[in-house]
Amino acid sequence: MLKVMKDEDFIVSKTDIRGRIIYCNKIFMDMADYTEEELLGKAHSIIRHSDMPKAVFRYLWEMIPKKQEVFAYVLNRGKNGNDYWVYANITATLDERGNIVDYYSVRRKPNSKALDVIIPLYKKMLEVEKSSGVDASFKVLTDILKEKGVSYDELIISLQNQ
Repeated sequence: MLKVMKDEDFIVSKTDIRGRIIYCNKIFMDMADYTEEELLGKAHSIIRHSDMPKAVFRYLWEMIPKKQEVFAYVLNRGKNGNDYWVYANITATLDERGNIVDYYSVRRKPNSKALDVIIPLYKKMLEVEKSSGVDASFKVLTDILKEKGVSYDELIISLQNQ
C-alpha cells in the first residue's frame, strides 16, 4: 500500500555520522510503521526501499560529508510493507569548529507532478543498475542532467516547485 504524506507534515530525523538514527519525530514513526525504540540506534537504511537506485544514495553520501545540502526524492518502505515518497532535504550539523556532528533531514510531501518525472527516471536507473552496476546507473542520471543543462539540485528543486 502506498501511504501519502499530508501537505502540512514534516518528517524529521537526525543520524550520527555513520547513518544511525539518533532522533525521529512522530510523523517519521507513523509513516514508517516503527516505534521510537525500533528506530533509535538503527541504520537509517532500515526504511530503504529496494526500488530506490543506489546511485541516488551514492550522490547523497558524496555530498553531505562535504557539508553540502542535498535535496532528493526518496521512496521509503515501512516495517509493514507500506511505501511512501518523500521530498528530502539533508544537511550536516556542524560544531563550532566546522566539524560534522550529525546529519539532519527534513522530508515533506513531494509534488505529484515531480513524481511523474522521478518514477520513470528511477525505474530506468534501477534497470541499468541491475544489469550494469551503480556507476552505469549514475551515468543515466548525469546524462539527463547534461541533456537538460541543469545540476542535480536545480532539477530536483525545479520539479518540486513546478
